[in-house]
Amino acid sequence: MSQQPEVAVLLVSHDGSSWLPAVLDGLLAQTAPPSRVVAVDTGSRDGSADLISAALAERLPLEQRTMPGDTGFPDAVAEGLRVLAGSERPPGWVWILHDDVNPAPDALAALLAAAEQRPDADILGPKLREWPSLRRLLELGVTLSGTGRRETGLERGEYDQGQHDEVREVLAVNSAGMLVRREVLEELGGFDRSLPIFGNDIDLGWRAAAAGRTTLVVPAAVVFHAEAAHRGIRRTPLTGRHTHFQERRAALFTLLANGRGATLPLQVLRLTLGSLLRVLGLLGVRAVGEALDELAALISVLRHPGQVRAARRARRAAGSGGSVDRERVRRLLAPWWVPYRHGLDFVGDLVAAATNQAADVAERRRVAAAERDAAAGPPPARHRGEDEEFADTGIVVRFLTNPVAVATAITVLALLVGVRDVVGGIAGGALSPAPGGVGDWWALHLEGRHPIGFGSDIPAPPYVLPLAVLGLPVGPSLLMSLLMAFAAPLGLWGAWRFLRVVGRLVTPYGAPRWLLLWGSVTWALVPLVAGAWGGGRWGVVVAAAVLPWMAHAALGFADPDAAHRWRAGWRTGLALALLTAVAPPAWLVVAVLFAVLLGCAVRLLPGEAGDRSVWGPPVAALAVPLLVLVPWWLPAVFEGGLGGLVLDVGRWPTAATSGWDLLAGRLGGLGAPAPAGWVLPALALASLLPRATRIPVVVCWLVAAVTALVAVPLGMTTIDIAGPVGQQPGLGAVVLMLQGAWITATLLGGLSLHHLGDQPKPAQAGLALAGVLGLVTPLVGLVWFAGWGPAELEDPPASDVPVYMAQRAGQAEHNGVLVLRGSKDTGLRYDVHRGDGPTVGEDEIAALTPEDRDITATIRSLVTSPDPDAVARLADLGVLYIVQAAPADGSVAASLDATSGLVQASSERGTRAWQVSPEPGPLPGHHAWLRWLLLAVQAAAIPVLVVLCLPPLRRNRDE
Repeated sequence: MSQQPEVAVLLVSHDGSSWLPAVLDGLLAQTAPPSRVVAVDTGSRDGSADLISAALAERLPLEQRTMPGDTGFPDAVAEGLRVLAGSERPPGWVWILHDDVNPAPDALAALLAAAEQRPDADILGPKLREWPSLRRLLELGVTLSGTGRRETGLERGEYDQGQHDEVREVLAVNSAGMLVRREVLEELGGFDRSLPIFGNDIDLGWRAAAAGRTTLVVPAAVVFHAEAAHRGIRRTPLTGRHTHFQERRAALFTLLANGRGATLPLQVLRLTLGSLLRVLGLLGVRAVGEALDELAALISVLRHPGQVRAARRARRAAGSGGSVDRERVRRLLAPWWVPYRHGLDFVGDLVAAATNQAADVAERRRVAAAERDAAAGPPPARHRGEDEEFADTGIVVRFLTNPVAVATAITVLALLVGVRDVVGGIAGGALSPAPGGVGDWWALHLEGRHPIGFGSDIPAPPYVLPLAVLGLPVGPSLLMSLLMAFAAPLGLWGAWRFLRVVGRLVTPYGAPRWLLLWGSVTWALVPLVAGAWGGGRWGVVVAAAVLPWMAHAALGFADPDAAHRWRAGWRTGLALALLTAVAPPAWLVVAVLFAVLLGCAVRLLPGEAGDRSVWGPPVAALAVPLLVLVPWWLPAVFEGGLGGLVLDVGRWPTAATSGWDLLAGRLGGLGAPAPAGWVLPALALASLLPRATRIPVVVCWLVAAVTALVAVPLGMTTIDIAGPVGQQPGLGAVVLMLQGAWITATLLGGLSLHHLGDQPKPAQAGLALAGVLGLVTPLVGLVWFAGWGPAELEDPPASDVPVYMAQRAGQAEHNGVLVLRGSKDTGLRYDVHRGDGPTVGEDEIAALTPEDRDITATIRSLVTSPDPDAVARLADLGVLYIVQAAPADGSVAASLDATSGLVQASSERGTRAWQVSPEPGPLPGHHAWLRWLLLAVQAAAIPVLVVLCLPPLRRNRDE
C-alpha cells in the first residue's frame, strides 16, 4: 500500500459555534487523518476560534490566524496558503473546510484514493448532502448556465440513493470539502478576491479547466453542508440581508470575466435582458427583495467595467504560458438549452400553484375530517379517484381501461364535431365578422372617438382588449373560431375542477368520477343547447368557459388562512372582470349574490363576519372589475352608453328571453326542445330530499333564487338602441348562473346514490330513477348539438352596399357610405357604412351611439329638397356615397338627382346610388386625454392585480 500523501486542512470560520463541535468531531474521526490544520477565523464574536483551539490543539498540529470580520473567503484562504508555504515541509494537498461542513469519517480517505487512481486530477470534491437532514443531495459537482444559474444536475429535493455514484469530471466543485493540490491552487492565484463569498469555487474551476487542469467529483466522499450563508442562517458583513445580491453579482461577474472576448458584447446584452426578465418574474411571485437584489447585482457589475477588464487581463496573464483549453470548458459548461428548460419548469410550477389553491382548501378539510373519523372505525370503501395511477400498465392501456377517460374523450370529440362550422371563420346571428387585423381591435381600444357612423364617443366594449391580446399570434378570424370551438372543452375542464373541490368540501372522499363527468359534460353543453352557440351569442359561450374557473377561485373564500382568502379575492376579481367583459350583466348578478351571502354570514356567524379578512376578499373581488374595466364603464355612463352595462355583447337586436325560457335553459326560443331543459331543475329539486347533503343543496338553491330575483327587473326592461325596436337586457349570465347552481345541487344530491341504504324505500326508488334520468339528459343534449345544433347559426344579412363601394370604404375611413332605408310615408332611417363594415367590437358602439339631431336635420333637408349645403356637410363628415336601399322611394330619389354635388352611381336593380363630388378629405383627428388617463390606470392595475393573484412560490435556495 502506498504511503498517504501529506494533507493539510485549511479551516475557515466566522461565527460558526453552532456547527463547529460537530465539524471538529468529524475532522478528528477521519480514517485518513491530516498532517496538520491551519485555522483562519474572520472576526468571530461567538468564540469559534476558542472552540477550534480547545478541540484540536492537543490532537493535531494546529496554527491559527485571526483576520477582520469583513475579510472575504479568498483572502482567508490566501492567508492559510501563506502559512503553509512558510513551513519547513509544505504539504502536497490542501483540504478546505468551512465551519458548517461535517465530513463523514472516510471522506478524506475516499478523496485521496481517487487522487491516487487519477494522477491527472488536481481538484477533487465530495458529494455534498444537506445538514441536518443528511439524506438530501446538494451537489455532486457544479457548473454554470449561460444566464448565470448554478447548475447541479439534481432534481429539487432529490434524495441520495446512490444514483449518482460515479467519479466524473466536472467544471467545479464546492469549496466546502474541496481537496486541491497546493501548487496548483497557488499557480491559479487562489480564489478571486472580487468574489468575496459566493461563486469563487465555480470561477476557480473555470480557470482550472481553461488551464488544462482536471476537476473530479468523488461521490464516495460524503460531506454534510449546512449552507449557513447561502440560506441566510448566518449573516456576515459581506452579505448582510442581501444574499441574493451577492450570489447574482458573483454569477454575472464570473461569466463576464471568463467568457470569450469575441462574444462578450452579446453576453452582456443577454445577461442584461435575462436579468430584467428575472426581475419581472421575481416581482410576479412577490419576491420584491430578491427582485431588487437582482437589479442591483446587474447594475453593480455593469457600472464597474474596469473590474471585469482587470479580471480578464489577469486570466490572460495566467494563461500566457499555454493556450486556453476552450474545448474542455465548453464541454463542462451547462448546455445552452438548460435556461429554457428552467423557464418552462417555472411557468409550470406557477400555473400548478395558482390552479391548486382552491383544491388545497378541500384537501385540508379532508385531512381534518379523516383525523376526526379515525376513531370511528375504517372509512367506507371509496371509489377509485381520478388521481390514482396504475403503475403496472402503459398510458394507452390505462386510457382504454378507464371508462371515464374514454367517455370524456368521446364527449370532447362530439363537441368538436358539433362546432365543425367554425373552420374557416364564423359569423352570423349576433356574431359579426371578425376585423381584418388585430390592429383594428387595438385601435378600437385606444381611440377616444371612433369613426363609426358619423363618429361616436361611446367607449369600446370591454372584451376588445383581451381579444386584441389573444389575437396577436393567430389573428382575429382564427381567434374567434378557436374561442367558439374550444370554449366548451375549456368549460368542461373548469367544471370538473370546481365540482371536484365542491365534492371534497362535502365529503372527505369527494364525488365519484362518473358523477364529476356528468356534471362537467352537462355544464359544457349549457351554452350549446341553450342556443347561444347557434345564435352567434359568442359572449355567453365564452362566459360559460370562464364562470367555473371564477367559481373555483371563489371557493378560496372558505380557506382558514387569511392570506389565502385575500388571494382568492384577487383571483376571483380578475376572473369576474373577464366574465363581465364578455357578459356585462354578470357583475350585477354576482354583486347581488355576494351581498345576500354576506348578509346571511353576518346573520348566522356574526363573530366571523366582523373580521375584515372574511368580508374584505368578496368586496375586493367586486371592486377589481370596476378598476380594470374603468375605461369602459365610466365613459359609458357619461356618453349615453349606460345600456351597454346590462346588455349581452354582440349584434342587436336579439330575441327576448321569457321566464319559461330561463327555466328550460334557453335563450330567446333558441336551443334544444324545452322539455329537455326542464329535467335539470327537477333533478335539483329532488336533490333536496337526501338529508346528508341538504344544507349545501339549499345553498345552491339560494344562489338560483337570488339569480332569478335579479332576472325579474332585467327581463321587464327595454334598452333603447339604434333601430326600430328596443332590446331586452342580457340574460345570458342569468341562464348560466341558474344552470350552474342546479348542476351543483344535482351533483351534491347524487352523492347520496352511494348511500341509498340510509334513505327510506320510496326515496331510494325516486333517487335511482332521477339518477337514470340525469345520466340520459346530457347524452341527449350532446347528440342533439353534434347533429342539429349548429344549424341554428344564421348567416349575416346581405349588405345593401354595392361591392365596389364597400371596397372604397375599406380603403379609408372618410370613404363612408350613407345608406337610406324606408320612405317618406313610412319614415326614413339611415346608417353609415365604413371600413369593412360592422365587425366584432363595433356593433355595440354603433347601436348605443345616440342620435345626432343636427345630422338628422341635414339628411332631412337633403331628401326633401335639393340642398347643396347638406351635401357639403356630408362630405365634411366623411361620406363619399349615398345609397337608397331597395325598394327606393321615387320622391327621395328625385330630390337627390336634382341636388348639385351628387352624381349618379351604378347600383343593383331596385337600389339607387350617388357619389359625392368633390370627394371628401381625411377626417379631423381627435385627442381624448381622459381616455388615455383611464387606459393608463387600467395598464397599471392589471399587472399589479396579476401579481396579487399569484401564489408566493417557495423558491428553492439552490436556484
